[in-house]
Amino acid sequence: MVKYFAWIQHITETGLTRRLERIAREKAKRSEKKTLKGELFSWLDAIVFAVIFVLLINQYIFQLFMIPTPSMVETLLVKDRVFVSKTSYGIELYPGGKKIFSNRNPLRDDIIVFYNPEYDSKGPVFDVLSQIIYMATFSLINIDVDEDGNMRQRLYVKRAAALGGETIRFKDGTAYISGAGQQSFTADPTFREENALSDGPHQSLDPSMYPGMRSYGALMAYQDASLSNKAPAHLVQTYQSVSNYQGLVDYYQVSATRTKTAHQLNPSDLKLRSSAAHYVQGAYVPHGYVMPLGDNRDNSHDGRYFGPVPLNTVIGRVVFKFWPLNRMGGVS
Repeated sequence: MVKYFAWIQHITETGLTRRLERIAREKAKRSEKKTLKGELFSWLDAIVFAVIFVLLINQYIFQLFMIPTPSMVETLLVKDRVFVSKTSYGIELYPGGKKIFSNRNPLRDDIIVFYNPEYDSKGPVFDVLSQIIYMATFSLINIDVDEDGNMRQRLYVKRAAALGGETIRFKDGTAYISGAGQQSFTADPTFREENALSDGPHQSLDPSMYPGMRSYGALMAYQDASLSNKAPAHLVQTYQSVSNYQGLVDYYQVSATRTKTAHQLNPSDLKLRSSAAHYVQGAYVPHGYVMPLGDNRDNSHDGRYFGPVPLNTVIGRVVFKFWPLNRMGGVS
């Protein structure tokens, strides 16, 4: 690895020396006679050098990133632009490639940037090219869009909520954490207060909405089983209390209740039994993984849905907001 970096240093120094010599020669020639071709070549040379310099900085030191969704509100707002440290957890040799110097893992509460585990790749060439263009233009140009022109999320920004060896489960929007080797679970707000952690993670849904959402999930299970006419009256009545609600919905809780009810309606289905048990027992975070969650717990597609992510897919840590100017400052 030392030889690798010595080779990079040699190539860089040689390139810079030759470039400076060429610039000196061009200045000498320019003083004698300026030509359109010479001016264009000079500008092109400067642009190419700047792009290469920006790519190296973005790949190995820090990257600029624009927040695309409200999953981290109020900590990070949509269209906030942030600096991402690319040296915090090791350095990728190339976008999506092997990491080196990865001797530090995310700490609890770090705001991490990682590859979306549900990302549908268009192929390695396109993936690398889109990353290069995104980095070279300081996140201003993103060619990785869907058929409707919307930006596809190759990278996610979330908070490291649970670490290897821990178990985390959710009920009515609240996370409950059990430490490695422990049997009891502690509600996330209490856990955060006891350990002097960030107060960024929060819930905005009114707790009184959850009975109606649970009833909605249960009624969906009856509908799936073609037993809508057998649904208990109390479920229908409770759902009617929120039937006209048009705000945020905790789809994780809806799915949990739907699965639990489906298992009760068909206890012989082993797949349903396993899925229902997962919601009750929670998600175990294996060593070498981290569980990412959004601060805006009621409006975040995160580890609740796709599970813990491998540490080698975590590429950096958000350390600073630089735009808009009235929100400039550190991130915690």
